[in-house]
Amino acid sequence: MSRIRIDHGRVIDPANNVDRVGSVYIEGGKIVSVTDEPPGFKPDTVINAENQVVCPGFIDLSTRLRDMGHSRKATFKSEVIAAAAAGITTLCLQPDTAPVIDTPAVAELIKDLAEKADYPQIYAVGALTQKLEGMELSSMLSLKQAGCIAVGNANQPVKNLLILRRAMEYAASHDLLMMFRPNDFWLSNNGCAHEGVVATRYGLPSTPEAAETIALAQCLELAELTGCRVHFGQLSCKRSVIKIHQAKKYGLKVSADVAIHQLHLTEDDMTPFDSAYHVMPPLRTEADKQYLRKGLSASTLNSICSDHQPHDLDAKLGAFPETEPGMSSMETLLPLMLRLVTEDVITLEQGIACLSANPARVLRLKSGALTTGFSADICIFDPELDWQVNSENWKSQGVNTPFWGQTLKGRVTHTLQAGKVIHRL
Repeated sequence: MSRIRIDHGRVIDPANNVDRVGSVYIEGGKIVSVTDEPPGFKPDTVINAENQVVCPGFIDLSTRLRDMGHSRKATFKSEVIAAAAAGITTLCLQPDTAPVIDTPAVAELIKDLAEKADYPQIYAVGALTQKLEGMELSSMLSLKQAGCIAVGNANQPVKNLLILRRAMEYAASHDLLMMFRPNDFWLSNNGCAHEGVVATRYGLPSTPEAAETIALAQCLELAELTGCRVHFGQLSCKRSVIKIHQAKKYGLKVSADVAIHQLHLTEDDMTPFDSAYHVMPPLRTEADKQYLRKGLSASTLNSICSDHQPHDLDAKLGAFPETEPGMSSMETLLPLMLRLVTEDVITLEQGIACLSANPARVLRLKSGALTTGFSADICIFDPELDWQVNSENWKSQGVNTPFWGQTLKGRVTHTLQAGKVIHRL
C-alpha cells in the first residue's frame, strides 16, 4: 500500500481545530496521522509543502459537468481535470443533465461516467420531480438507493406549492436532504438581470429579489410543516440572508450556501451586454453583496460553492437575454475565497471550512476533515502564487468567465483524492 508524507506545510483542518506547521501521513488512501509521525512509517512518496497550506479537499455543492447530451459544452473528463486543479475532491452534480437524473438508471450512468473519468467522488442530486417539470414526484427512494445524495429541482421552479409540500414530505420520510434554489417562476419572469438601475439603463428583462425571497419564505414554512432537511443553494440577496438567520434562530433544520461570484461581483460590474456576467440568480446590488459577506462571516451562510456551469461559445453569443446563464467557475474558487480573507471578510480557517467541513456536514459525508481514518482527500495550495486566467492555465472546456485575463493570487499545487495524487502543478 502506498505511503505518502506531506512535509512542512501549514496544516489547517477546521473540523479538528488544527492550524500548525507539520506533516500529514497517508497510507492505503487513508489519513493515519497529522503532525505526529506513526511508528515505523517509511513513505514511498514525500511531498514538500513548505510555505504552502495543507487542508481537506474541497467539496463543491453545485456543479454541472455537461456531457450526456451537452458534450459540446464540456465533458466529465475535462471538468474533473479542472476540479482537481481547483483542489476539489468531491462534486455534487445538479440533476438538470440530459437526460434528467430522475431514474435509478440515469443515477447509475452518472456513476459509470465518474468511474471512466477516474474521479469517483461525484455525487448525483436526484430530481425532485419527473423531468424537473414540477408536476409529478420522482421516485426518491429509488434514487436514494441508486446513490443520489440529495434531491432537488436545479434551477427549475416547482410551480405548485402542494406538489412541493408532498415532495418535502416524501424526502423527509426517507431522511433525504432537499437542495433548493429559491426562485418564483412568475415573478422571475424570464429576467436576465437584477431589477434595478443597470437593467433599466440597458433595457434588460429583470428579476426582482422578491422572486427569490418569496420562494424562500414559502419553502421555510413548508420545512417547518414537513420536518424536511433543506439546503438553500446560491442565495443572492440581503433579505434571503435575514430569513435564513431567523429560521436557524427558531430551530429549523436548514443550511445555505452562496456562489463565489456573488461575493465579489454586483450589477455595477456588468460590462454592458457581456454575457459572461449573465448568471442566475443575477448579480445584485453592492448592499446585497456586503450582506452576503456578513452572512458568511456570521455562519448564517455556511458554505461556498462554485455553481460551475461551463458553456460553449455559441451559448454565450447573441443578445444578452438570449444567451444561456452561468459561468465556468471551479478554477477561480480558491483565489476568490483567498481574496475574501485578504479583504478581512472571513479568516482563512473560515474560508477553508466553507469549502470542506461545512459542505461535508450538510451532505453527512465522512470527509472534509483530516481526521485519522478518513479518506485522504487533501488540497495543497500556495496562497501567494500569482497566476493569470488564460488558455495556458485554464483546464475547463468552458471559458465563460468574467475573470478571463485577470491575475489572481493563490493556486493549488497538489490535489489528493483517496490518497491518489490527481493534480500536480
